[in-house]
This record gives sequence, C-alpha cells and structure tokens, in this order.
Amino acid sequence: MSDKKNIVVLMGGISSEREISLQSGKAVANALRETNNNIIEIIVKDERVDELDNYEIDVAFIALHGRFGEDGGIQKILESKGIPYTGSGVHASKLAMNKLKSKNIFKRNNIPTPDYLTVPAVQSITEIIKIIERLKLPVVTKAISNGSSVGISIIKEYDELQNGINYAGSFDKEVLIEKYIEGRELTVGILNSTPLPVIEIKPALKFYDYDSKYKDKRTQYIILKASDVSSEESLFHSVYTSTQELAIRAHDSLGCRGISRVDMILGKDGQIYVLEVNTIPGFTERSLLPKAANAVNIGFTELCNMVIATAFKPTYEDTHIVCP
Repeated sequence: MSDKKNIVVLMGGISSEREISLQSGKAVANALRETNNNIIEIIVKDERVDELDNYEIDVAFIALHGRFGEDGGIQKILESKGIPYTGSGVHASKLAMNKLKSKNIFKRNNIPTPDYLTVPAVQSITEIIKIIERLKLPVVTKAISNGSSVGISIIKEYDELQNGINYAGSFDKEVLIEKYIEGRELTVGILNSTPLPVIEIKPALKFYDYDSKYKDKRTQYIILKASDVSSEESLFHSVYTSTQELAIRAHDSLGCRGISRVDMILGKDGQIYVLEVNTIPGFTERSLLPKAANAVNIGFTELCNMVIATAFKPTYEDTHIVCP
C-alpha cells in the first residue's frame, strides 16, 4: 500500500496579502514536490473554493494570509469537507486574526501587551483625541483584522492621527489604538508547541511595515543566542528564555495548533510585550519562521513535512467546548 498523499496547497486568496500568499504557496509546493506525494496547487480567488471538489484530497497546506486565510473561513470549509488542514482550527484562527479579541485574552491571562483601546473609524478626531489621552503619544493605529503590517501607522503628533485613523479604517469599521513601545522587535516561531530561536528584526526604516518586510533588502534579521554576555547577536539568558516562554503562553492562550509566529517588543523598561500571534506565518525565502527553523537544522522541505504532520493533530475545538 502506497504512503503517497494527495496534498493540496492553498494560496492567493482575497486579502491584501494575496501576493505574499502566492509566494508562500509556490515555495511550499516546490518543496513538497521533493517528497513522495502528489502536489495540487489551488490559487484561491473567492470564498467558495469550488476547486476542492475536483480532487481527492488527503490533506491541505494552508498558505493563505489575512482574510479568508487566517480568520477561520477556509478552515470551516475544509472541516465541512472532512479535509485535514495545517495550522490552527476555526476558533483559534478567529481569535488570533482579531487583534482586539486576542489582546483581551492576553490581558485575562496576564500576558503583557501594550495598553490599548478601540474607536469607531467614523468617530470625530476631536472625540478620539479625548479618548486616547490616557495612552499618551506616541501611539500606533491598527486595522483590527489585518496582517503584514498593513493598516498600521505610528502616530507621534496629534495632527497625524486623522491619517492613521483613515488608513486603518479603510480596512475595518473599528480601529485599534495601542500605546507605542520603543524597544527591540523580537519574534518567535512555534513549531509543534516548541519555541524556535528568537529573531530580532532591525528594519532599515524606523517602522517594520509591509515594504520593510517584503521589499527592503536592508532589513536585518538577527538570529539571537541565549547568552549571558550582551552583544549584537545575544540576549541575556533570562530574557531569552522569558521571550520563548511568553511566546508559548500567547500561542496556547488562543488555542493555536501546530505552528504560529509570535511578535513581541522588548521595551526599554526591560518588559517583554506580546503584540500579536500569526497563525499562518509566511513561508517565503525572506520569512522568519523558516529562518528560525533553519537555525536549528530544520531545512525548508523538512519543515513543510513537519507542518503537514500537525494537520492530523486535534484542534482546540476537538478538545474544548466552544461557544458560538
């Protein structure tokens, strides 16, 4: 009996992150072709994905980012068809995609996260200024349900606030306003409930935006070491360990499965703050989770195979009662 599987790689999608998803999907499909499996590429163009009915599928590798990729939509369709899939289940995907809901959960679980509030995108700027007085400038305006730093602005002066609200509001009806924390940008990939090495992100510009992530080759990604000696490529051992532990706590608090990437800031006050959890991290050659995996001798093809294996593990919904 053959162990060969029919693996569908879902890519593209309908979100603002479509182009990155296509890059992730192509990279994954090419890697999986090196294995003893049949690889099917589906470029998603709508929220029906009728092409799934054209094949006998053993497992789906979700390489979709943003809306209808990380928000539980495609996961729900795959479950209705009985197709195992990579990444988190419907419930955890919905929570992680919604920055407000995930930050509320972090707060309830005593996971440090920058102070925050939300405002309607249509609210007058005068009223918004009054509301955010307790946060004090600078702040960050964010679309509640978006990724790849799309919809995000750093606001240092009140006269910049309207543009930030308008930009975030072009993606969502409600805008998250978060206290800006100055410090070192860190990220930790999670693979099979195990933290990968901590990576520090040093964008060429002050803000790690979409262009810094995917276009600016000057952005540095430094794989840090758990060292007791402070240097360019190290964190104090206690801080390094705390960063990884906090990443696992954030991942678990949302009920994530298999893989995720947790973005954090090490503030100048020495406090580590969780910003968000990405349930479908990028899988391009510039992506952070593959870089971290490679640092512990997990090559890209092996990583893709390990992610496929997580598709057959229980989701949060399989082991918990979830209220609709």
